[in-house]
Amino acid sequence: MSKSWIPKVLAAMVVAVPALVVRLGQLAIPPALAVLLFGAAVVASAFLLAWAAETAEVDISASLSTAVLAFIAVLPEYAVDLYFSYTSGHRPEFAQYAAANMTGSNRLLIGIGWPVVVLVFWFAARRRQQKVTEVVLDPRRRIELGLLAMAGLYAFVIPLTRRISLLDSAFLLALFGVYLWRVSKQEKGEPDLVGVAEQMASLPRRTRISMVILLFLAAAGFILASAAPFADALVEGGKQLGIDEFLLVQWLAPLASEAPELLVAGILASRLKGDDAIGTLLSSKVNQWTLLVGSLPLAHMVGGGGRTLPLDPRQTEEFALTAAQTVLGFAVLANLHFSVREAVVLLSLFLLQFAFPQRDVRLVLAAIYMLIGGVLLFRQRRQLPAIASEIFRRRSRSAGE
Repeated sequence: MSKSWIPKVLAAMVVAVPALVVRLGQLAIPPALAVLLFGAAVVASAFLLAWAAETAEVDISASLSTAVLAFIAVLPEYAVDLYFSYTSGHRPEFAQYAAANMTGSNRLLIGIGWPVVVLVFWFAARRRQQKVTEVVLDPRRRIELGLLAMAGLYAFVIPLTRRISLLDSAFLLALFGVYLWRVSKQEKGEPDLVGVAEQMASLPRRTRISMVILLFLAAAGFILASAAPFADALVEGGKQLGIDEFLLVQWLAPLASEAPELLVAGILASRLKGDDAIGTLLSSKVNQWTLLVGSLPLAHMVGGGGRTLPLDPRQTEEFALTAAQTVLGFAVLANLHFSVREAVVLLSLFLLQFAFPQRDVRLVLAAIYMLIGGVLLFRQRRQLPAIASEIFRRRSRSAGE
């Protein structure tokens, strides 16, 4: 039995422990160092959670794993984003950072995660001398696609009203509930594990369950200790270094929390398991648009704010751009085929926003996303009824049907 997983788990622990020591010891360190220290702990915790969550699929029921893993997948990001939302309840200037982190993580998944998976899949196929230029998704992915479309379209309400209200929360959390209900009805086969999780799954059952619990508890402790100081350090570090702290929160924090998931998806793609790789990121996208966004006003209210999380003009533009990107992402996958050419388009549009950082350009990019997405949806309009009917089908078809 391979024990190569042990050094990797210990390495993640070693990376995360210094942050715990600094937090418990209430040690004062410069913001730039705090970003590195606590950010590394968030990354390490995310890896621990990913390994534990994947291994847990071996032992828990399909419906329970759906509920648990859907939440765990975005827990590191939740910790940071909900901290910003909670703090905005008594410090209104923090409201912008909640929106920044959410929009950044959403756009990273479609703009970087999805295209990279397809490109890795394509290169891996070429190395095996296979002429493959696209990832083909299983029909069961229509459930995630349909709910993503509903959440993405509803998201346009938010920039129009310039706030996220409790009504928005109710609708988005209800969508998340529908998502859990639908995927829990799917036939679940053997989990497709890679790396550390694959090796841990071969442990004796009692040892395996003990390790999963240990990793969950350790990761939760590291995240609770690191999320708040990491978030504060991003803001303070940006101010001291003269860097737009909004951008640091928008891109650096999501990169830290999304790293393990992107790595797992990349490994799956390199093994020519393109459907599993895209499916992993697609599920996270649904979670973010429903559970995460729906939770923000609740955290804001608990933190002492009102019943709505207000958005300024910059945040409304970010939401509009993120929603428009989601429309294009849905349009690309609507026919269950994701080509290299489509991946290059998504990646190019994502990178374009950094070449033109002006605020007004966001609305232009949003219009471009919507235009391309609208053309694709018109061409693939015959796929839409199948996606809509899949959401409310009483029983999912098995994979491949």
